[in-house]
Formats: sequence, C-alpha cells, structure tokens
Amino acid sequence: MSDDDRLLTATPILNFDHPSIAQLIEDRGWKALSQHDRIGAVYDFVRNEIAFGYNSADDISAADVLADGFGQCNTKGTLLMALLRAVGVRCRLHGFTIHKELQRGVVPELVYPLAPNEIVHSWVEVATETGWANLEGFILDAEFLSALQSTFTDSPSLCGYGAGTDCLQAPPVEWTGGDTYIQETGIAQDFGTFDAPDDFYTHHQQSFSFVKGLLYRHIIRHWMNARVRRIRSGNVPQIPGRALPNHNHEGSRHAS
Repeated sequence: MSDDDRLLTATPILNFDHPSIAQLIEDRGWKALSQHDRIGAVYDFVRNEIAFGYNSADDISAADVLADGFGQCNTKGTLLMALLRAVGVRCRLHGFTIHKELQRGVVPELVYPLAPNEIVHSWVEVATETGWANLEGFILDAEFLSALQSTFTDSPSLCGYGAGTDCLQAPPVEWTGGDTYIQETGIAQDFGTFDAPDDFYTHHQQSFSFVKGLLYRHIIRHWMNARVRRIRSGNVPQIPGRALPNHNHEGSRHAS
C-alpha cells in the first residue's frame, strides 16, 4: 500500500464507512467543495459542533465521538481525521504528551493530585495544496474559548482550563490554510507522526491503574464535563493560588 493510500484508508478507529458518518458527509455536501474549503468545513464542524468534553477513552471510534457529540484533543482529532479521509484529504496523527497543568481548572482539585504528570495528546497533520499543516485549534469550541477570553481579559498567555497559548485573546484557531493551535505551549514529549490513531495507541496509552481507570470513566470525567459546562456558561472556577482577573464570575468564589 502506498503512503497516499495509507493516509486515506479507514481503520477500526477511523471508521468513516459507518452509516452515521457517511450520512453526515452526504447531508453537508462537503465532497463538492474545493480541497481548501473541504478541510475548512470539516474543521469548523469538529471545532464548534462537537463540543469540548471528555469521552470514556482516547481510543474510541470516530462514529462513537460523533454519537457523543463532544470530545477532547485525541477524540476530536479522531473524528477530524475520519471526516478528512472520507472526503479524500490525506491526514496523519502527531502524538505528544502535555503537562497536566494545562488541564487544571477542568480537573477537580480534589482529584488533581491523582492525575498523571503528563497526559497523552495529539494533533492532526493535514495535507494541503501547499504542504502539511498542523491542526490543533479545533479542541476548544468557540463558546468555551470565549468564556476563557472574557475571564482572562488582561492575560496574554494561559496554561490551564484546557488551553495552552501565549496569545489567548487571538489564538490561531481559525482555518485559513495553515497551522492552528490552542494547547501548543503545554507540550512535554514529542512521539512523532503515525498513519492512524490505531498505530499511536498501540504504542502510547494513558497510564492509569485499573482503579483509577474505573474512577475516571464512571465518575471523574462526568465531574470534569460538568465543570466544562460551567466554564462554557461563564462560571470559571478559580485555581488555588491563581486569582481570576474578572471577579464578576460566580466560579471565582469556588475552587472545587
């Protein structure tokens, strides 16, 4: 199989042959667009119509992410890759870890010490008409990002609440044909590129004990998703030791 074929193929995780994904693509008419606009339409869908949130695992399929209607870096990336390949756009995964501080504020303080120091992370590399572009800015939906921007109006940089950027008020998250980022400053280790998420997770999985894994899937992630909804509505919880610039937010009075 050629490199081009490998970067367009379906896999168990990139299951873009699933009826729900095929129907979405037909309904949106994405295949009729130019390559640039195809990438942009798929990117905008994943960024804003799939809300930021935490699924049961990183290695769920694209169809499962679509059914959930929310995701984080790895799972939204899976759906983005599946949709891109389904409309004939070559793409691959670039794997990393990020420092756990980037998730502080979303992870409840009570369980924050239990989180691994480094968290498995990825972004999508897409083949454009002029070369490869790194796509990471799709992770936070516009409403969630706007709530952070409205809270930290005087902060050019932010590492926390799911963001890792040095230009919070104008991060490169819109598709214009080049790289997009929103968690770039939190990166720790670089694992390189992989043809598909299936290959990445064969070598790199989040290290949870059995008990911690159960707690995450059945309790902690639901707690995190509730905090994400609070933040999206404008109630940003305070991180211990870090004052919120805008004290009008109800969340500034609570650190839990």
